[in-house]
Parts: sequence; C-alpha cells; structure tokens
Amino acid sequence: MNDSSDVDRSTLSVPPNTDPRITHARALKSWSHQDRFLCNQLITLYSRSNLSSYAHRVFAQIPSPNVVSWTSLISAHADSLLSLRHFVSMLRRSALPNQRTVASLLRTCTTLLCVPFGLSLHSLSLKLGFANEPFSGSALISFYAKCRLAGSALKVFHEIPERDEVCYSAVVVGLAQSSRPIDALSAFADMQCCDIGSTVHSVSGALRAASELAALEQCAIIHAHAVVTGLDNNVVVASALIDGYGKAGLISDARCVFDENVAVMNDIGWNAMMSSYAQQGDVESAVKLFHEMEARGLVPDEYSFLAILTACCNAGLVVETENWLTRMRLEYALEPRLEHYTCLVTAMGNAGKLEEAKRLAMTMPFEPDAAVWRSLLIACGHHSDVDMARSAAEQLLELDPNDDSAYVIVANILSSSGRYNEVAEVRKRMKDRRVKKEGGMSWIEVRGEVHVFMSGDRKHERTEEVYSKLMELMEKIESLGYVPVWKVISHELGEKEKKEALWYHSEKLAVAFGLLNGVSPPHKALRIVKNLRICKDCHEVFKYISRAEEREIIVRDVNRYHRFLNGVCTCRDIW
Repeated sequence: MNDSSDVDRSTLSVPPNTDPRITHARALKSWSHQDRFLCNQLITLYSRSNLSSYAHRVFAQIPSPNVVSWTSLISAHADSLLSLRHFVSMLRRSALPNQRTVASLLRTCTTLLCVPFGLSLHSLSLKLGFANEPFSGSALISFYAKCRLAGSALKVFHEIPERDEVCYSAVVVGLAQSSRPIDALSAFADMQCCDIGSTVHSVSGALRAASELAALEQCAIIHAHAVVTGLDNNVVVASALIDGYGKAGLISDARCVFDENVAVMNDIGWNAMMSSYAQQGDVESAVKLFHEMEARGLVPDEYSFLAILTACCNAGLVVETENWLTRMRLEYALEPRLEHYTCLVTAMGNAGKLEEAKRLAMTMPFEPDAAVWRSLLIACGHHSDVDMARSAAEQLLELDPNDDSAYVIVANILSSSGRYNEVAEVRKRMKDRRVKKEGGMSWIEVRGEVHVFMSGDRKHERTEEVYSKLMELMEKIESLGYVPVWKVISHELGEKEKKEALWYHSEKLAVAFGLLNGVSPPHKALRIVKNLRICKDCHEVFKYISRAEEREIIVRDVNRYHRFLNGVCTCRDIW
C-alpha cells in the first residue's frame, strides 16, 4: 500500500462547493484506489459535503484502516448513532482512538444525550493518558457542560495542567450555558490573569454570563477588552454585546453596538436588538427594526416574531399580539411555536380576558407547558379570580408537583380574598409534599462588583448601614403616602413580625445598599436583578423611592423589566 508521503497533498486541496466525486475521479487516474492517505482525505471531503454513504464506500476499500481512517469515518457520521457503532467496530479491530477521535465522539454524545457513552469515553481517555491534554480536555469540558454537569466540567478543567485558549473558551461558554454566570466570569478573569489570549467564544461566553446577571459594568469591561483585542467587530461578539447591554436595560448602548456593526449583522444580531426593545415593551422601536430588517433583504424567522410578540405582550397590547401571531402564520408561512402562543395567553390574561386566555391555552395546537399555566395563574392573581387561579394551579402542579410558585401564588390570592382556611390547606399540602419555597435573592452591581442579598440577610459587611438606610427610606416614603401591601404577608403574624417580613425583602436591601453614601455615583440608575417575581409591596416601595430620592431604579425580575422613575413603573403595574 502507498504511504502518505507518496502523495502530493495539494491534490485534494479543492475550492469550496466542489463536488468531491469529481476530485475522487481525478485522483483515481493518478493513484491506487487503495491508497490510505488518499482515501482518508476523500472520506473527509465526502463527510463535509454530507455524502456519508460515499465516505463509507471509500472506507470499505482500505485494507488496513489506521486511526486517521477510523476518525474520518466516525466524523463523517457525526451526530448519529452510526458514529458510535463505527467506534465500537474500531475497538473490535484492536485500533485505539486518538484525541480527535474522542473529541468527535463526545460531540455526538452531546447531540444524542448519550451520557453513559460519554462517561465511558472519559474513562478510556484516562487509560490512554490524554484526558488531561488541552484538545481532548476541552472536548470533555464541552460535553459535561452541555449535559448540565457543570461540576464535572470544572473538575476536568482543573485537572488540565497546561490550559490554552481553547480550554478556557470551553469552560467559559460551558458555565455560561449552564446558568453559572459568576463561575463563568471568574474563569474569564482567571484566563486574563494567566495571560491567555481571548477568542470569539470566550468573549461571547463571558458576555452571555454578564447578560444573565444583568451586570452592566461587567458587560462594559468585557466590551473594552473586546475592543483592545480587536474582537469587537466580530458578528458573534457584537451580537453578544447587544444582548448583554439589552438585558442590563441599557438600550442606547445596545443600539450603538448594533449601528456600528449593522453592515455585517446577521439575523441573530437583528433579533437580539429587537429582543432588547421587547423586554422594555417598546413596540414602536421593535416593529420599526423588523421592517428595516426586511428592507435589507434579511428574512424574519420565528425568533424575530417572538421579539415582536413579547414587545406587544409587555406593552399590554392584546389585539396587536393576536394580529402579529396571525401575520406570522398567513403572511410569512411560519408556524407559531408554543412560546409564541404563550405571549398571547399572557397578554390576554394581563388584560383581564381570563376566560379567553384559558380557552386559547386549551385549544392551541400544543399541550400547555408550565410557563403557560404559570402566566395564567399570575394573571388570576392580578384580577383576583380565585376559582380560575386554583384551576390553573392544579394544571401547573400536574406538570410539576414540586413547583413552589404554584402554591405560593395561590396562597397569596386566597389570603387577599380572606379565605384563610383554604390558605392553611394549601400550606399543609405544600408541607406534606415537602415542597420548599425558593428563597428570594437579589443582586446589585456596583463599581464592577456584584453584591448579593437574601431576604432578611445580615451577612453583608455593611449590614448595619444597609438596615439603617432602609429604615430611613421607609419612614421617608411613608410621609409621602406609602401604605404597606399587607396581603402579601401571612395574616397569622403579629404586626411587628409582619413589618419585619415585609421590609427586609432582598430587593429592598439591595436598593438600600445602592443608596448608601459612596456606594454608587449620585443620579446613576440602580440596577437590580431578582431571582423571583418582585412582590407587590416592593413594587410599590420602589415607585415611592424613585420619587423621594429622584433616582431611577431598574429591576429585572423573573418575568420582565421594571423601570421606576418619578413614582411610575414602565410595566404599568402589570407583571
């Protein structure tokens, strides 16, 4: 058999989009069809052209396939069970994989969610001694992260002695995708401290983490780093910047990045900008951008429509939400997904059209998921429809018996209606099922550092000042007419206990901290992120504080954005 050294490597360097069968025919005129190097190259060419059957046919002509041959065949069938079967055949023929073989197989395991097979590959990599090498280690990090095993991904990362930019990119992206934004940002900072070069992936991953935290200053720091490294003009990084600034509530900065890169911006960037407007309920800007997108020859997709529907929903425009859903189907031949219908259910519910919202949930071409029933349940709370709230809660608990929000929202609605015996029943049921209420947590970013507060938290280094400031604020807004919303607190508590339970919510502590002298520059907006829905009392308090302190307060809770200014919130008290 001819060896690879006998073949001119430039022979198979073909222009893109060239049919590999033409290259194959030309190659056969000069060399044997059994030439292993030639066959390996042809397998790769066929796989890149999605002609896997031809790739398998070429492989079958190799009398003694080596690890490169097997890896080429496995890669040709990536993302299918065939690649795993070919790997088993490879082992049966006493051929051992290399790092590239394992990396390709791990990508397949991720796509097919074959976690046990991936674990076996990790074990084999350890036995062969290359699990801690940067190339295979990066593939393992990505595998574990995408399988929601972030702890294992971090363990693999720490076991790699010589980490390169690929390793860091894998762990930053993996942790960001696994909803571990603080760990992702820590890894990105460690990468810079170790003087490891940034990549498009590491920067966009860090921006994704910053956007999840709504950490404006972190986003700005990473933006500056991207400018210095020359990555800011990359369309992936630019789209991540738009998303980051948008989720931090700084729409003007998101738009600046968008306008600077509009010439190269793809549909992902356009959708990110529309989503930024949508989160604020800015329908006019979102729709205008939608039409500009079309004028530039880009075709709106389901995410473009989701942004428009979200904008209409957040603005409380039921008719417009329904019209855009109809246009999506009839004018653009796009079938709405569950999340598109969820926008309309939410818009109807918020507008008080509870029966219509429920009817839509029951008749749409999808089984309602937890998000649909939760949105209807929240709407029932706003409009004090106890009976429908119980019905929606039952539907929600059928899907997820451990959903604490269903119990909490129903209990609050019943309590507001004075049906305390039924409140006790709901709490007993919650206790019997061992469902624990998720604790409220809020965080605020100040001078590049994120400060986290829990309800009733006394762990912060400036706790005494925070509580003193909060007391001062509460007294100040009471003089302006603030009346506590007692119905969100258990009626069984005494007056003092009720006051403490209401005053020391995590978001109130975060605002009090932000207003301490020297913490945040005067007149700068306070930006707070809450892991749960902001309660009615905190919402009322923030309206009064924004007026009393002449300070803009921006809160991103689990549902939407709230921008408090001069005693008014942009959500119009519907969330």
